[in-house]
Amino acid sequence: MDQKKIENAVRMIIEAIGENPNRRGIRETPKRVARMCAEICGGLEEDPEKILGKVFKEDHNELVLVKDIPFFSLCEHHLLPFYGKTHIAYLPDNQRVVGISKIARLVEVFSRRIQLQERMTNQLADTIMKVLTPQGTMVVIEAEHLCIEMRGIRKPGTKIVTSAMRGIFLRDFRTRTEALNLIMPSSR
Repeated sequence: MDQKKIENAVRMIIEAIGENPNRRGIRETPKRVARMCAEICGGLEEDPEKILGKVFKEDHNELVLVKDIPFFSLCEHHLLPFYGKTHIAYLPDNQRVVGISKIARLVEVFSRRIQLQERMTNQLADTIMKVLTPQGTMVVIEAEHLCIEMRGIRKPGTKIVTSAMRGIFLRDFRTRTEALNLIMPSSR
C-alpha cells in the first residue's frame, strides 16, 4: 500500500473542499488517514483460502453455524463504512471441519477491502465451498451503510440483508429452513 500517495491524495481533498491542510487540527490528518487505510484495507494483502488453512477430520455431518460475526467494511461507491453482522452455516462432507475462529477470520479478510456487500456475501460462500468442500454453505449478511444513513436518502437504521446459498442449502428446503431459523432470533 502506497502510504505517501494516500497522504498526498488526502491533502488534495482537504484543499479541494476549501480547508487549509496546514491548519493545526488537520496538519496530521493525511498521515492518520494513510495509516487507517492500511488497517481497514489490509484484507487485500491476505489470501482468504489460506485463512481456512488446516481442515480437521471430525465425525460430524450436521449443521455448523457461526452467527453474529461483527464486521466493518468500506463501500466502493462512496468510500463510506458499512457494518453489521455475518452469519455463516455449512454442512460438512467427508468429515471436513475447520476451526471456528477461522470462519470469523475469513469474514475479517473479505471485509477489510473496499467492498460491496453483495460481492462479500458471494466471496465468503464460494471460498468455503472451494476449501472445505462441504455439502453446502449459507451466508447471510445484515448491514447498515453510512452512504444511506448520512447522505443521499438519509435513512438511518436501514438494514441491507444479502444471502448466498450453495449446495444443499439451495436444494433442500428443510436444511435451509433449519439454518434460517437458527439465524433469525439475532435478526429481530
